[in-house]
Amino acid sequence: MEVICLHDEAFYELVEQVVDRIKEKHKLPQEKWVSQERAMQLLNIKSRTTIQKLRDTGAISYSQPQKKIILYDYDSIMAYLESHRKSTF
Repeated sequence: MEVICLHDEAFYELVEQVVDRIKEKHKLPQEKWVSQERAMQLLNIKSRTTIQKLRDTGAISYSQPQKKIILYDYDSIMAYLESHRKSTF
């Protein structure tokens, strides 16, 4: 039997990718609201300042149900990405 060791971040990234593939394969509906970490992953950004700027400028929609909890609208993130898509030649 082989034992594979992963860093925490790599493990959780792998788990999220597996969940995304399962949802895609079984056509499960995407969640309406996603966490800041998930939003940053979808946008492929590493800086909390960058996602705050997107939020503050109104580029992506968000909800703040509690003082320290900010959730991002999945459809808004996808629309933002689509609006910045570049066509190929």
